[in-house]
Amino acid sequence: MSLVAVAACGSGTTTTSTTSTIAASKAATPAVGGSISWKKCDGYDLDRLKCARFSVPYDYKNPSVGQFSLKIAMRPASDPKRRIGSLLVNPGGPGFGGSYLAENAGSYFSVNLLDRFDIVAWDPRGTGDSTPFVDCVSDYDKYFTTDPTPETDAQREALIAASKTFSDECEKNSGEILPYISTNNTVRDMDMIRAALGETKITYFGFSYGSELGATWATMFPTTVRAAVLDGAADPNADYMEGGLQQAAGFEKELNVFLSRCSADPDCAFHNNGKAEEAFDALMTKVDKQPIVVSKNRAPVNQAVAFTAVSQAMYSSTMWNQLENALNDAQKGDGSGLLELYDSYYQRQADGTYGNELEAFNAIYCLDDPGPTTVEQTDEFLPAFKKAAPRMWPGFTGGYGCVFWPAKPDPRIKITGKGAGPIVVVGTTGDAATPLASSRKMAAALEDGRLLVVTANRHTGYGENNCVTESVDNYLFTTKVTFREKAC
Repeated sequence: MSLVAVAACGSGTTTTSTTSTIAASKAATPAVGGSISWKKCDGYDLDRLKCARFSVPYDYKNPSVGQFSLKIAMRPASDPKRRIGSLLVNPGGPGFGGSYLAENAGSYFSVNLLDRFDIVAWDPRGTGDSTPFVDCVSDYDKYFTTDPTPETDAQREALIAASKTFSDECEKNSGEILPYISTNNTVRDMDMIRAALGETKITYFGFSYGSELGATWATMFPTTVRAAVLDGAADPNADYMEGGLQQAAGFEKELNVFLSRCSADPDCAFHNNGKAEEAFDALMTKVDKQPIVVSKNRAPVNQAVAFTAVSQAMYSSTMWNQLENALNDAQKGDGSGLLELYDSYYQRQADGTYGNELEAFNAIYCLDDPGPTTVEQTDEFLPAFKKAAPRMWPGFTGGYGCVFWPAKPDPRIKITGKGAGPIVVVGTTGDAATPLASSRKMAAALEDGRLLVVTANRHTGYGENNCVTESVDNYLFTTKVTFREKAC
C-alpha cells in the first residue's frame, strides 16, 4: 500500500492540526437528500466500477459564490446479498485525489470487505480530477531544491524568495478557490455525499491525513457515523510546529533504524565497512558543498533533493534497498538514484509533468493551521528541529510555505468524536510520517477511541498481517470492538 503524503515548501512532510488557532468543537446538522447519477468510468473495463460528478458549493454559508465538481468512484459490493452499505474511503495527503482507491480497491482492501461494502472514493475539493483544482506551478525544481541550510544572507534570501514566489503563483493561478479547500469544508462534502448515497449512517476508512478527515467528520457529524477506522493518525492536538517536530523525530528514528541495519549487514550497498551512519553524514555534508549534477535540465542533487529522497524511502522499508543503492551511487558521484526518489516523492511523471498534489497539500495545510506568521518566528524553531532530528532536520526547515500564504485560515475544529461511538485507530511502530505516539494521542482524544498497534516499518498498518486486517474487518462488519488497545 503506497499512501504518500506530499511535502509543503521544504522537504519535510507535516500533516497536523492546530492548537493555538483551533476552532470550537460543535456538531453540525447533517445533510438530507441529494442523489448521484452513476455511469461507467472512462478508461476502465470493469463493468462493476461506476463514476459520477457531484456538485458542492465553494462556501456552505454562501452557496452562490461557486461550485466544485467532485469526481466520485464506486465499486459495488461483490456479494450484493450480504451487502452492508457504503464504505467511504480516503488515502490521505492532504492534496491527493482519492478516487483511485475505488478504481483499484483490490490492491487496498481485503476480499471480505469488497464482498460486503460498496467502496466509495472521491477526489476532495481542489484535488485530483475534481474541478476546479489547485494548480500553481509547472516546475517544482525551481521552488523545492533551494539550499535548506543557508550559510550566507544571499542563500537565506533565496530560500525566502522561493517560498514567497510559490505562494504568489498559487494566488495568481488558483486564488479563486484557495479560501475554500480546508478540511472543514471537505468534511461537509463528505456529509453531502453520504446523504446523496441515501445512508443515514455511513462507514468510513481513512489512511494518513484521511484519518484527520475521519476524526473531524466524526466530531462534526457524529450521528452519521456507523463505524470509522483511522489508520496512521497524527496527533489532533499538536499545532503546526509541534506536529512538525513529532514527525521530524519519526523520520529521524526510521532513518537511524535503516542506517543501523545497513551497518550491521555486509550485503547492504551502503555498508561502508560497518559505518553507514558516518558515511551518511559525510555524504549529506558533501552534497551541500558540492551538489551532484545529474542532468543539465534538472536541479543538481543538493541537501534539499537528498533529504527529500530519504524521506520518500522512510515511508516503507520496501524502499530501503532502493535507498541503499542510491546512497552508494551518490558516494561515487552519481545522484540519479536520489533524484529518482525525489521525483517519486513529488509525483513527477516521465514526461516531466506533475500532478497537483503538492499545490493542494500546501493550500489545505495552510488553511487548516498556518503556524508562524513571519520568517523570523519560523526560524525560532530551528534549534528545536535540530534537537528532535539531528540528521533529518534540514528536511523539515527548508521553507516558509505558509508565511506568505494569501488565503485566510479556516482552523480545524477540536477533535472529540463525542457521540460517534467506538472508533478504531491503527498505529504502526515504525511509522515515520505518523509516529505511533501520535496515533495514540488521536485514540486518546476521541471519546471512544480504540487502538490497534501494528509492528512494522511502514506508514499505515492495514494489510500488514492477518491480525490487523481481521480486527479491522470484523469491527467494520459488526461495529463492535472488544479491545481498548491490541497489539498485532
